[in-house]
Amino acid sequence: MVTVVEKVLPARLGRGFRWLLASSWLTNLGDGIAAAAGPLLVASLTSDPLLISLSALVSWAPPLLFGLYAGVLSDRHDRRLIVLVANAVRALILVALVALMATGTVTVATALALLALRAVAEVFADNATAALTPMMVGRDDLVIANARLGTGFITLNQLAGPPVGAALFGLGLAWPFAGQLLLVAAAIVLVTRITLPPRTEIPRQHAMRELVEGFGWTLRHAAVRTLALTILIFNFTFGAAWSVLVLYTQEQLGLGALGFGLMTTIGGIGGLIGTGLYGAITRRVSLGALMRIGLVIETLTHLGLALTHSPWVAGGVFLVFGAHAFIWGTTSITVRQRAVPAELQGRVGSVNTVCVYAGLVVGSLIGGVLATHFGVAAPFWFAFAGSAVFLVVLWRQLMLIAHDD
Repeated sequence: MVTVVEKVLPARLGRGFRWLLASSWLTNLGDGIAAAAGPLLVASLTSDPLLISLSALVSWAPPLLFGLYAGVLSDRHDRRLIVLVANAVRALILVALVALMATGTVTVATALALLALRAVAEVFADNATAALTPMMVGRDDLVIANARLGTGFITLNQLAGPPVGAALFGLGLAWPFAGQLLLVAAAIVLVTRITLPPRTEIPRQHAMRELVEGFGWTLRHAAVRTLALTILIFNFTFGAAWSVLVLYTQEQLGLGALGFGLMTTIGGIGGLIGTGLYGAITRRVSLGALMRIGLVIETLTHLGLALTHSPWVAGGVFLVFGAHAFIWGTTSITVRQRAVPAELQGRVGSVNTVCVYAGLVVGSLIGGVLATHFGVAAPFWFAFAGSAVFLVVLWRQLMLIAHDD
């Protein structure tokens, strides 16, 4: 048993990182439960595709609106305290949401509003958590630390969480959100066990000047700039397709609520495959080539889902896409954390977050409109065509990413 634990979580990563990892895994499980339950809740209250796509929008808009300020706070203040406060606020919001559902007074408007507020709290917690990792783990161990964090995201957020959320939703509207509440509370307890190393105080400037500093650094670093640009552009198309995924699984694949969670779970299994292959792949393939291959896979994913009506074929597509998503995400985080100075981790991370969610927000609006007027397959055709064009435009830029910083 000791040998297994040491292999999975080497002692050199430190006890503090183990507490952080356990907390991250718990919140990832809760987020996975909510990822299925949130859209299902809205879909149970309305059949309007545009309103249902807003369930994705309210999760994706807060990082865009508050991500930069979250980065400033992470670089200014105690990151551990930020995680604790943000998770406490998230717990209170979940209490309110559960109470409304338990009393039968929840509406589409209140559900969307509370889901949005929950996402706002999550922005601050996630930014500070990401900035904590390089404070607690040595540079050479960031690959394994991020791989373990990513494994928790894949297994719990994508693999276990969605079907659990869908199953709990079948028992009653409030159950999945009550489950997330318990997991967030447990994560708060674990974060209190973390002790951080001493941190050099950075002279405080005006918030806008600090934001400009973070943007400027990102623009000057070729690899980090290219990653941010790629994520921004490709999330326009990804957001359009995935914003109506709950309707796609029901109408085009003929699956129920549990089927929606199942497809997400299959993607998580693909992520586990990507986890196992990641080390071998990065030893043999340059990161620039890896980015190119991944984006070809993402482009073909949209085409495959647009064409098929078979749950079996769609499941295979989700499996491959899940492996790509893990490999891409782990590479992006590791390159950024290795390259960015400690005092800029929060702000540069927030620039990346804004790029992620700017694409998702715009994409979700496009997806909702297309699905309303042309059917649930239309956003996937848009995603395929757009991704193909963007891939050609970005092809040469992707080679700026290298193994060394």
